[in-house]
Amino acid sequence: MKQETAGGKLTIPKLLRDNRIRYGDRTALREKDLGIWQKVSWNQYWEHVRNFALGLKELGLEDQEGKVSILGDNCLEWLYADIAAQACRAISIGVYPTNVSEQCFYVLENSDSSMVVCKDQEQVDKILEIKARLPRLKHIIVIDMKGLRNYKDPMIISFEEVEKLGIARHRKDRERFERMVEAVEPDDVGVMVYTSGTTGKPKGAMITHRNMVAMIQGLSEVIPFNQKDSLVSALPLCHIAERSFSMIFPMWAGCAVNFAESVATLQEDLREISPTVFLSVPRIWEKMHSNIAIKIKDSFFFKRWVYNAVMPIGEKVAALRLSGKPIPFIWQILYGLGYLLLFRALKNSMGLLNGRIFVSGAAPMSKELLRFYHGIGVRVRECFGMTECAGISVIPSNHNIRAGEVGEAIPGIEIKLADDGEIMLRGDSVFEGYYGDPEQTALSFNEERWLMTGDVGEFTDEGQLKIVDRKKDLIINAYGKNIAPSEIENKLKFSSFIKEGIVVGDGRPYLSALIQLELDNVSDWAQENRIAYTTYKSLAENHEVNKLIQGEVDAVNEQLARVEKIRKFAILTKELDQDDDEVTATMKVRRSTVEKKFKQIIDSLY
Repeated sequence: MKQETAGGKLTIPKLLRDNRIRYGDRTALREKDLGIWQKVSWNQYWEHVRNFALGLKELGLEDQEGKVSILGDNCLEWLYADIAAQACRAISIGVYPTNVSEQCFYVLENSDSSMVVCKDQEQVDKILEIKARLPRLKHIIVIDMKGLRNYKDPMIISFEEVEKLGIARHRKDRERFERMVEAVEPDDVGVMVYTSGTTGKPKGAMITHRNMVAMIQGLSEVIPFNQKDSLVSALPLCHIAERSFSMIFPMWAGCAVNFAESVATLQEDLREISPTVFLSVPRIWEKMHSNIAIKIKDSFFFKRWVYNAVMPIGEKVAALRLSGKPIPFIWQILYGLGYLLLFRALKNSMGLLNGRIFVSGAAPMSKELLRFYHGIGVRVRECFGMTECAGISVIPSNHNIRAGEVGEAIPGIEIKLADDGEIMLRGDSVFEGYYGDPEQTALSFNEERWLMTGDVGEFTDEGQLKIVDRKKDLIINAYGKNIAPSEIENKLKFSSFIKEGIVVGDGRPYLSALIQLELDNVSDWAQENRIAYTTYKSLAENHEVNKLIQGEVDAVNEQLARVEKIRKFAILTKELDQDDDEVTATMKVRRSTVEKKFKQIIDSLY
């Protein structure tokens, strides 16, 4: 769908204005409140953004120099604040709600934020703990004031009160917000998205309106979003993938966004909404598959028999489709029967029955997992993108989905490989640079202004991109053999008993792995087998659990070349934790930190 605005100067606030004119009282957002889905129209969306933006101006938010951080779980007000800040020609910054106070301090201090929007008391407490070290911070705006009645800090003001300030300003000057929206330029930095920090301190990527619009304009030519689509917002909105799907895409296509109550209730929310579009990360896709595997195992004999008899049909058809081969007529007939007997019910149980666009991003997905989903009719496509490119840069078309490949560059993006295989990108969606860090910005580009992604890839005969691994993560063993650990790790994580598998072996004669148990599933297995345990640690140290994991590792080794096989493993006696700096807020493993922290265990494997 091609959007048009006055003068052709597309920005996010102008797209909101256009959608308000075009769609009016049609539903733009939904949020569950006390078990009931509440609707927000495009007219109401516009009014909330207008009121909050004008309120921010009343509080003294500056054009272009102003920075507004948003700290809290996904909700309607998160988006209102995000777009309102952009409409003020200020910069919006998302902060992960799981961040501890010191991590919040880093983002607010590094970004020079003068205001922070907090979801609730929990997030306010984090800011009050660090505010003395944030001289630029002027206001703490709170969405949910519950529990804050006795807080006397003069910085604290409610979200509702800011909107009231905006309403009063609007009554005095009804054209002011329109003038503000018109003044926003494509080359203004609209959002600052902090990188996950797997290789060091997070960096604030400055993303302009031109970047965001170029990305969605190109992507819309590959994936035909439309105003009838419905999405679910479940990943943190401060992540570029969720920002793209919950803020940028709906602004372009006019589709509706539904806010899941939490990741814990995601499955239930999906069943209630049955969205047409669903984006998630491999960890969520793995969890949904694991839930099905456990339910089938605990079901009656007949259901297990049907699953075990019919699932191979789906996987056979998926394997053919994912390799680009024709599906023989007899297998089409068998698949149709399988859909009636099993696959439709599985899609429905996951809340994906009405889905037509499924995307996995942020990390590679295992081929086995992809084959499972395609087998039941959930045609997930993997994409490649970066914070520094405003989201997705490479994605396959609907008829070109291949296992282990992420497709071709979207229109508007150029792509090529460096001599060492590093993927390089160029185009209008490539970011301005890192805030306050010209040195890191310079290191991100080569002399010809190609963005150096840090990922190693290769092109297939069909011209599709295949991601090998992160350049820094490639393992070179003692015999000089290059090994990409991510594919081995994904095979390990396909097991319903393994949450994380971290492959090590750089400079060593063979590969080993650190294993984190999938606590819920291993606990259920232990109870079924009458194995006594008290904590995660007691499970990890149990001899029978070790034998269980050995069986899972052996099964993976059967699929690997000799040099890739896991010779030894150790089960970690603690779960990896963001607070211990072992994983990022998006649950990516900080490999260097883990290898240093567990060096003694790794050394013992050799």
